[in-house]
Amino acid sequence: MCYKIFIDGREGTTGLQIHHYFKKRSDLHLLDITEDKRKDLDERLRLMKEADIIFLCLPDEASKEIIKYADPNWRILDTSTAHRTDPNWTYGLPELEGDQRQRIKIANRVAIPGCHATGFILLVKPLIEIGITDACYPFNCHSITGYSGGGKKMIAAYERQSAADLKNTMLSPRQYGLTQQHKHLQEMVAMTGIKSTPIFNPIVADFYSGMMVSVPLRRELLEKRISLKQLKEQFVSYYHGECMIQVNDEAESAEAGFLSANALSGKNSTEILLYGNDDRMMLAARYDNLGKGASGAAVQCMNIMLGIEETTGLI
Repeated sequence: MCYKIFIDGREGTTGLQIHHYFKKRSDLHLLDITEDKRKDLDERLRLMKEADIIFLCLPDEASKEIIKYADPNWRILDTSTAHRTDPNWTYGLPELEGDQRQRIKIANRVAIPGCHATGFILLVKPLIEIGITDACYPFNCHSITGYSGGGKKMIAAYERQSAADLKNTMLSPRQYGLTQQHKHLQEMVAMTGIKSTPIFNPIVADFYSGMMVSVPLRRELLEKRISLKQLKEQFVSYYHGECMIQVNDEAESAEAGFLSANALSGKNSTEILLYGNDDRMMLAARYDNLGKGASGAAVQCMNIMLGIEETTGLI
């Protein structure tokens, strides 16, 4: 069977990457929109009606606007922030909990997670469910990402000049979200069930893609005073059988004592790492911000919705 796919906003970073995944697939037919019709509401709705699956790769407000006109029976995946905590939408993280895949499979509205939020949720949700921490634990989160996460404007800012011409400040990692109001925080709280918003330090650096999200733990604040070795065993058990997640030993994944945020650039898998010591533990999720952090996650959800093996076209 050949499924018809329409990407509204295909010229953006996420849309282009989704299109790239589809190039070698014979089971999908992309519905094209001509350049002069890209903002034509009637033409977009015509193609949406014809499609089996619709991807929205639009700014938040544009996504909200087009949804006003969408038939409830159309099957839509939204990659923006607009609907991630909307109760009428299914959160597009299959690994979230036991029946999340089934929810995605039958849904007509799926919101793809934010890149930073993906790592935080994959690290924190097991802690809550297993009872290692309670929902009142004072979580902090650090996340370093490649500049492609900032979209076309940021990509252009980094790439339109040679490295020698870049401002010194852009050659250095740069922290942002300085007011602690980052747009991913809402879903980070909602999808983990924690009681307070974490202190969140997102950082962009001078590499194209890849990211690593880290969450520190203090043993004396845990509900279960377990060792680092026991914590690793719990994570291995929790993610057993997950096709896109691997819990690894940091000794095997580190490069001469360092963990690089771009190690999984161009891939769609996620690596969970636990390191530190029995008193101060570090949890890290490493993946591609354009892969599992955006477009790859969208394709994974589409495969589930269509009843296709979920790794098709991704590994």
